[in-house]
Amino acid sequence: MPPADAPQHHEKLRSEDGWRRPAPTEGGSGSSGGGANTTTSPSVVQASLYRDGVQVASPGSLAATFRALRAEPDGMAWIGLARPTEQELLSLAAEFDLHELAVEDAMEAHQRPKLERYGETLFVVLRAARYLDASEEVDFGELHIFVGADFVITVRHGAAPDLSAVRRRMEESPELLRLGPEAVLYAILDAVVDGYAPVVSGVQNDIDEIETEVFGGDPSVSRRIYELSREVVEFQRATRPLVGMLHGLMAGFAKYGTDEELQRYLRDVADHVTHTSERVDSFRQALTDILTVNATLVTQQQNAEMRALAEAGFEQNEEIKKISSWAAILFAPTLVGTIYGMNFDTMPELSWTFGYPFAIGLMGVVCVSLYFIFKRRDWL
Repeated sequence: MPPADAPQHHEKLRSEDGWRRPAPTEGGSGSSGGGANTTTSPSVVQASLYRDGVQVASPGSLAATFRALRAEPDGMAWIGLARPTEQELLSLAAEFDLHELAVEDAMEAHQRPKLERYGETLFVVLRAARYLDASEEVDFGELHIFVGADFVITVRHGAAPDLSAVRRRMEESPELLRLGPEAVLYAILDAVVDGYAPVVSGVQNDIDEIETEVFGGDPSVSRRIYELSREVVEFQRATRPLVGMLHGLMAGFAKYGTDEELQRYLRDVADHVTHTSERVDSFRQALTDILTVNATLVTQQQNAEMRALAEAGFEQNEEIKKISSWAAILFAPTLVGTIYGMNFDTMPELSWTFGYPFAIGLMGVVCVSLYFIFKRRDWL
């Protein structure tokens, strides 16, 4: 543990010659001093020492790894960390002279993919991805890699990628591991890029399903298009910068004397990245087109529903006009008959001989007149 008066998170622990080493403690994995207890920290996934492509030691703590590397001048340390503590990163920074900005990035995570060189140390940030079949989602992880002359440090934030498979592969290929830290970096790059393939297949399958749902009239498809579009944008942010990063590495082949085998290896990874990036770009365009088509279909469906409602309203209006017309026609004789149905002694025309025929004729004339009027106006 650091001294009681040590600065806290993100404060620079520096002395005249760079990062200040934390004070040695008994058995602390984050210290560079020699402790009796070498229990592996939960953050340390694995720490191994290699010589000529063969594993010669697998220390149980960072402190033991530091001591083993000092005792093996021609060795290479490969340290894997998962969500490490600040103390562990500071001990690594002190031991391997890591740049403070790179260490700060590794502490904070949530970085964009990038490649930066600090003196003799290369700092690489990668965004790994994996496709979750159960939820049909893309899960993204973040990987920070420090590559020096005799060490490789990986700092993983998230479940992906699984670097244990990379380590086994390299240990089974000592002729490749013998090429040093650069070979490990390229193997990790290859594993991350290969991990994109299942994601590409999963997203392609999701897009095919969405197309079926769009033309099937599924009302919930708009939400799924939006969610998948966000994943594709995130995927695009993970893959697109890799193209420039790998070309930057290839540009330094001559300057840093990269082995020809590693040059071919990196060019192959660059080809895969370019292909994946192009596929992801096509996914985004396809989803944009699908969203446009879905909006058009929804608009057409809404227009059809409005037209159906308008037609139903028109038909209802026609029926109302017919009913109103017949009600008006029948109102005239009903009015006359009602008046003359009143039992009053003094009413006009009660004693007239032609009173009854006149009343009937009047009702007939009014009804016929109203019928032709309504007929002419297409109410009947």
